[in-house]
Amino acid sequence: MIDYTPHITQKRLTALRRLFHKHAETGMAEFWTTARIAEEAEALGLAPLMGESVSAPEARMGVPDEITLDKARQRAEEEGAQKRLLDAMNGVTGLVVDIRPDLPAHTVLRFDIDAVDVQESGSASHLPRREGFFSLHEGICHACGHDGHIALGLGLAHELVRLRECLTHNVRLLFQPGEEGCRGARAMAAAGLLDGARHMVAAHIGMWADCDHSLVCGAQGFLATTKFDVTFTGRAAHAGAEPHKGANSLLAAASAALNMHALPRHGEGDSRVTVGRLEAGSGRNTIPSSARMVCETRGASTAVNEYMFEHCRSIIEHTAAMYEQRCDIRIMGGSDGAGSDDALTHLVREIAGAVPWFRQELIRDSAPGFGSDDACVHMAAVQKQGGDAVYLMLGSDLAAGHHAPDFDFHEDMLLPSVELLTRLVIALDRR
Repeated sequence: MIDYTPHITQKRLTALRRLFHKHAETGMAEFWTTARIAEEAEALGLAPLMGESVSAPEARMGVPDEITLDKARQRAEEEGAQKRLLDAMNGVTGLVVDIRPDLPAHTVLRFDIDAVDVQESGSASHLPRREGFFSLHEGICHACGHDGHIALGLGLAHELVRLRECLTHNVRLLFQPGEEGCRGARAMAAAGLLDGARHMVAAHIGMWADCDHSLVCGAQGFLATTKFDVTFTGRAAHAGAEPHKGANSLLAAASAALNMHALPRHGEGDSRVTVGRLEAGSGRNTIPSSARMVCETRGASTAVNEYMFEHCRSIIEHTAAMYEQRCDIRIMGGSDGAGSDDALTHLVREIAGAVPWFRQELIRDSAPGFGSDDACVHMAAVQKQGGDAVYLMLGSDLAAGHHAPDFDFHEDMLLPSVELLTRLVIALDRR
């Protein structure tokens, strides 16, 4: 077993978590968050990589419009983000930290950094409100634990810098934007950040490890997904005098939605389709000339999801022709299907035995994936080149479910989780 004792303190990890919680930012616009992570990395003597070098422009999905990005950047600067770091991003959030850039790539870990579009609870019983680290930003909060993930990533960086002379390979930390909506991973993978890696590790607080001292060593069965928006454009006309001169976009969208939901399920695994929003028309007496749908498909494998999406695309295009519409389908996000490899799952269980926080009776080898997570893009990329991957679920009692306004986790789990990840990285380096 590895001879190792954590150096970073629980107090420091708690402070980091609370700092990022307070400055919650939505996906692909995490300017303050990226800048502060970079500052912390530089203070450790590391050289963070930012901008288009870590996120291929042609693969970016679901990026907010320029006005939204400009406002987010301006707000970040007003809240103390260094201009030199904001300039280095060039409008692209997220960053990469290499612990030993002088050595070959070997182990990659992903830490997601975005918050969710949820208004945080103002209840006096809600710890962030009670302790003064409530989100500064209306309608945005860390209701999924990504603030804790950032603290874990920085805590791991702190430990690995101390141990760097013992490492025989590079360890790469991906601080990934836009996990919500599965928007950020593909662009990082397309930038070549997984090339040559032998091991990929991702972790999430809570999920099926929803009590203190619990651990899921290797989640399985994440659903592949495609997120897409559809716009129909028809012709407006007077609904009473000249309805025959219109081309009804509302009817086109409604017909497409019904037929998409009527698709046969796939025989080789679970499949999903959801039209989550449909907006159309302008008034009671006008034939609707525009409609917009916000949709997603999911599948037990990448192939099943592709089947669902391609059939949805066909329905949309044929419906548009039937109702005399122009249609536009825009991909907003997506992820592969993936699961944890047995070898890494067993290694995690072995290492957890050296971390007293995790109780053997609360450690599970596997659990089903919690919907979709674009860490699977990174996992699949490493697995396709002959490496292995694992997705951990780190246990904590939860104040409420993920994405709920009063979500919160127990900060005491941060230090033992950093210890677990550090021990895992060292073990992988020695394999």
